[in-house]
Amino acid sequence: MKLPKIIASVLFSLSLVSYTVTASSKNEWITLGTMAGPIPNATHSQPSNALLVNGKTYLVDAGDGTAGQLAKAGSNIKNVDAIFLSHLHFDHTGGLPAILSLRWQTETKSELTIYGPPGTKQTVDGIFAFMTYGALGHYGVPGQATAPPNRNIKVVEVVDGSVLDFDGFKLSVIRNTHYSWPKDSEEYNKFQALSFKFELPNFSVVYTGDTGPSEAVELLSQNVDLLISEMMDVEHTVNLVKRMNPMMPPKALGHMKQHLSKHHLVPADVGQLAAKAQVKKLVVTHMAPGLVTPEEFAKYTGEVAEFYKGDITIANDLDRFTLEK
Repeated sequence: MKLPKIIASVLFSLSLVSYTVTASSKNEWITLGTMAGPIPNATHSQPSNALLVNGKTYLVDAGDGTAGQLAKAGSNIKNVDAIFLSHLHFDHTGGLPAILSLRWQTETKSELTIYGPPGTKQTVDGIFAFMTYGALGHYGVPGQATAPPNRNIKVVEVVDGSVLDFDGFKLSVIRNTHYSWPKDSEEYNKFQALSFKFELPNFSVVYTGDTGPSEAVELLSQNVDLLISEMMDVEHTVNLVKRMNPMMPPKALGHMKQHLSKHHLVPADVGQLAAKAQVKKLVVTHMAPGLVTPEEFAKYTGEVAEFYKGDITIANDLDRFTLEK
């Protein structure tokens, strides 16, 4: 028998509520967005992840589209307790203005803490400045009293060696090789890219963020249950940028080539990292190019598997990984 529309609608809404509760009742890692920037893609959102622990939601990086991807995963920005930013490149922070603006617009009262490298406070303050004009006008209702954009937002800058305790896990922070500033330069301290280790009571996860080959990341990843690693086809990415920007100055293109080749991991690098660290499972994200066909997934999985013989998954947007043995 066909259900009346209103009953069907109620049952559908209840099913969504049930899904959300179920999704948040176990510890999980969700790859919300899996494609590296800076070129938007119709299939893959930019780098972002959700870490669900003890019923709480944390974001790990917040690339463009994060708010919408979180909704697709059965949660929403009002439920996020903290955001961890690995570094401040725009494909990892492009979704942050939307998250902060929409939280403010929906009168979110809970506190949100943003953890990130030096420069995170300046970045977030810049987002508040962007919000100022729209917040003052708000809905255009006379007599309205608007809260300041920075209400309930806290920023904590972390560096190499930082260790923080949360409800259900410990976070360890190390510096990686996504930048190559000379150690005696002002830039070395000013611009930092970080990798994170999340240690739950019975499960461990390392998130490389963006990095080149790094002994520090290898050490951090030793024997972890799950390694979430970036990966990039450098040659393909350079050719794509050249096609889309045929008038790009040679010097600028040279700098990009240098950055991509030194500061990212190609499939062989990822395989070697996972093998040397003896990780239990490897999940690849931050892919460039964005993969679509089974043949593409097979190609890159095979290149990693030449070095790492364990469990390999090249993630799609919204893939979920249970954090338990």
